[in-house]
Amino acid sequence: MADPSTYRPSPGSIPEAPGVYKFRDATRRVIYVGKAKSLRSRLNSYFADLSGLHPRTRQMVTTAASVEWTVVSTEVEALQLEYNWIKEFDPRFNVRYRDDKSYPVLAVTLHEEFPRLHVYRGPRKKGVRYFGPYAHAWAIRETLDLLLRVFPARTCSNGVFRRHGQIGRPCLLGYIDKCSAPCVGKVSAEQHREIVEEFCDFLAGRTDAMVRRLDREMAEASESLEFERAARLRDDIGALRRAMEKQAVVLGDGTDADVVAFAHDELEAAVQIFHVRGGRVRGQRGWVIDKVEEMDVPALVEQFLAQFYAEQAELAAESPDTGSPVPREVLVPELPADAAALTEWLSGLRGARVRLRVPQRGDKRALAETVSRNAAEAFTQHKLRRAGDLTARSAALAELQEHLGLDTAPLRIECVDISHIGGSDVVASLVVFEDGVPRKTEYRRFALREAAEEGDVASIAEVVRRRFARYLKETQNGDPEPAQGERPGIDPETGRPRKFAYPPNLLVVDGAGPQATAAADVLAELGITDVAVVGLAKRLEEVWLPADPDPVILPRTSDALYLLQRVRDEAHRFAVRYHREKRSKRVQASVLDGVPGLGQARKSALIKHFGSVKRLRQAGVDDIAEVPGVGRRTAEAVYAALAGGQGARENTERESST
Repeated sequence: MADPSTYRPSPGSIPEAPGVYKFRDATRRVIYVGKAKSLRSRLNSYFADLSGLHPRTRQMVTTAASVEWTVVSTEVEALQLEYNWIKEFDPRFNVRYRDDKSYPVLAVTLHEEFPRLHVYRGPRKKGVRYFGPYAHAWAIRETLDLLLRVFPARTCSNGVFRRHGQIGRPCLLGYIDKCSAPCVGKVSAEQHREIVEEFCDFLAGRTDAMVRRLDREMAEASESLEFERAARLRDDIGALRRAMEKQAVVLGDGTDADVVAFAHDELEAAVQIFHVRGGRVRGQRGWVIDKVEEMDVPALVEQFLAQFYAEQAELAAESPDTGSPVPREVLVPELPADAAALTEWLSGLRGARVRLRVPQRGDKRALAETVSRNAAEAFTQHKLRRAGDLTARSAALAELQEHLGLDTAPLRIECVDISHIGGSDVVASLVVFEDGVPRKTEYRRFALREAAEEGDVASIAEVVRRRFARYLKETQNGDPEPAQGERPGIDPETGRPRKFAYPPNLLVVDGAGPQATAAADVLAELGITDVAVVGLAKRLEEVWLPADPDPVILPRTSDALYLLQRVRDEAHRFAVRYHREKRSKRVQASVLDGVPGLGQARKSALIKHFGSVKRLRQAGVDDIAEVPGVGRRTAEAVYAALAGGQGARENTERESST
């Protein structure tokens, strides 16, 4: 691991102008490319305290051995140069928004003498026009089947095309009029290309004019008493309209736009883009990527648009018939810092003015929210995909056993997390995972009192002590043997395991070395030696073993780390939920401050009995006096205080209304 200070340039030698920079490793290979408005400000940020850097940034600067830069005159030049260098050097630490080859597209081989229509996955080729991408291949085949009766172009492979030309008979599609059979000369190459071009025009959005033309031809055929031709045209129009219905109209004004949305956390981001042409959604695609640096939504927008449209422009240059890949509008969740430069660059790619904006209201705002929900769903599915797969869960448990040096795979994992705001209302959660799956009936929560003022380390120790003291008590460790016929840890009345009867194989605490060491010390005090303890530090996703000076670094893509992250996140969610409930009750109880003879215990008893202050206001003195610990005199004081507060509010409302 290299020390970044060994190759840090003198701050005064770095220009303050815009430019593009490259980090190289010891072999002179480019490992990262970036751009900046001010090279000095940006590069100096990489040489700050390593503990404060983003995990991937930290890994990058400790892998690099040198940095160099190129000054440019404008931010637009910086955008273009950054993309060119990323493409040329393919740096390992740069995110590449490459086209996801799993998305199918409809390809039209315009470079062939007899163009072919077919479903395609893979890299783009010169001379081929693409439509999509589509979510499913069957969606393309359904649409293609509808349109072939109107546009009978060939869909067969080159081998099948040559074979039928040799035998002099068309295939089945040729006999049922879903292919014009150019293989046997039913149409010439020029006539077949004309059919294909009309097909491309229809998919490109020029649908209304085509339907109107067929309507006119149908009327003319009917007037000429050509009823068979009129019926065929009627069926063609119906097929076109059914194909158009499959593409939902989302923007009634016929807008051409790309709508982009993101979902992200500290380490990863998901992006979704909907392609809207002529007011209809023509395609959708998405990616999930590792963050290279700590990035907010505006920075993600800038990075994605620069890479995506530059790559699409290159593909369009190879297939001129495809048209411009940049639409008239690009709708984003937030504008990047250099929105003006990005807009100018996009306009240059399109050859016309492009609008980059955030939709504020109406149909475009609603569509942007839909795309955002898709991004969030894709991100959630990405997070849960491995956790929901039995094979992946087994692999995760086996990896944990190997990386942590455990005797067996940790089939039962428990995790402790602390939640508070400024040291008030300190609570903790304990969640349980068995075989990599949450066991929610075993979840527990703790209100902390003793260690609440001493910090998270003491709080972790208190929770672990309380949890495992109950375990020792319920399994009767150190106590006389259970009565005849009873089993340790089993409630004799219900026959079910007691709440804390089973110990975990692995105890995870949210934190780094100090938290893990505190938990391990408590277990040692209690004489428990068969429970492994680790801490998971949220900042860098490092796994800390008790008393170890250095963390265990699990691979970012490992199933084991995904499982630990999910366990930790579930504990955090459960703790935050309990903290909010507790804080809400405290805030409600605050309206009772100042009532004579009413302490914190009685306040809590009142809120617990009635459920809320609103219901308490509706109660009479007799109802309040029924609460255990609340006498008649105190009930009258509570009633008077709440009635007075209610009256004051009503007077205020009447005064404001007049």
